[in-house]
Amino acid sequence: MRVTGGQVFDLEQGFVSRNVCTDGVLIAAESGDAQVLDASGCYVIPGLVDVHFHGCVGEDFSDATPDGLQRIADFELSQGVTYICPTGMTLPEDQLTAICENAAAHRAKNPGGAEVVGAHLEGPFLSTAKKGAQNGDFLHDPDVPMLERLQKAARGCVRLVTVAPEQPNATDFIRAAADMGITVSVGHTVADYDTAKAAFEAGATHATHLYNGMPPIHHRAPGVIGAAFDTPGVQAELICDGIHIHGAMIRLTFQLFGKERVILISDSLRATGMPDGQYPFGGQEIEVHGNRATIVGHPETLAGSVTSLMGCLRQAVKFGIPVADAVRACTYNPAQSIGIDGRAGTLDTGKEASFVLLDKEDLSIRTIVFKGQIMA
Repeated sequence: MRVTGGQVFDLEQGFVSRNVCTDGVLIAAESGDAQVLDASGCYVIPGLVDVHFHGCVGEDFSDATPDGLQRIADFELSQGVTYICPTGMTLPEDQLTAICENAAAHRAKNPGGAEVVGAHLEGPFLSTAKKGAQNGDFLHDPDVPMLERLQKAARGCVRLVTVAPEQPNATDFIRAAADMGITVSVGHTVADYDTAKAAFEAGATHATHLYNGMPPIHHRAPGVIGAAFDTPGVQAELICDGIHIHGAMIRLTFQLFGKERVILISDSLRATGMPDGQYPFGGQEIEVHGNRATIVGHPETLAGSVTSLMGCLRQAVKFGIPVADAVRACTYNPAQSIGIDGRAGTLDTGKEASFVLLDKEDLSIRTIVFKGQIMA
């Protein structure tokens, strides 16, 4: 396939006018067949990578059902999200084990839809004070043997784990997880600057939904946010749904951390793609009105979002983030953070041929190509 006439995402230059050629499942120097795809009036961007989301279309990763995970993967691909790292909640170990086993079985079967490239354990190693929408009944101190058991159940596909670094054994946990090849993220925490900085120095390289689930930055108490900024290589997640974070803070964070260190996430719930109403979430109930999801009975407590990652990309652009920077934060940066940038995240020769044509006027999806096949 040869894709012509589009503005193609480039990591260094933003967008450039060039053709994109595919040969089988890979991007190639020359087209492997005579097929031509007209991308006139479009941006050609890599397929998006979501490293933090819980579910959509009435399904949740934590339900640990094969059909549910398939529905999630199908919906995500329809939104231009081609690689997913679905996220588990704070739950008992037996349920977390089932989640990990389901992810591993799905990966082995490879039944279609967005590729499940790994799993993100957002719980249970979190702080009670900043548990947010997580179920406090199932919180657990950082536990290396438990993580090893879960990674075994997942057949090695746990890619990301969130931990509150002020919890007992957290430093040893961070070092052990990093040694296992798992990206460690600091989040759902009340850690001060020194504690967070020590966590990053111990091997954490990621901050879970920056600003949410942590103390606010203060000029005498910079906390996790200041520690993340001060540690080169630490990447910060942002929920850019227009609800969780004000647009000014989105712009500030891109300026503060630089386009190389921001990862946009959806943190989407099962209510994404569904009508308003009440939905189960990690042993609790959430209530959805429009674009806002909160815990039932606690309207001040935001749950995740009901916006896909593609919707978050569009919202970032509405907030004033340059299109190329927003694209990078949804593609290369998250791919790099979980170690799949060798095959995803850019449109370089040799990468997998997964990309999306977006209308330059409104960023609507024109065409989705997944591993060399036109999907929509």
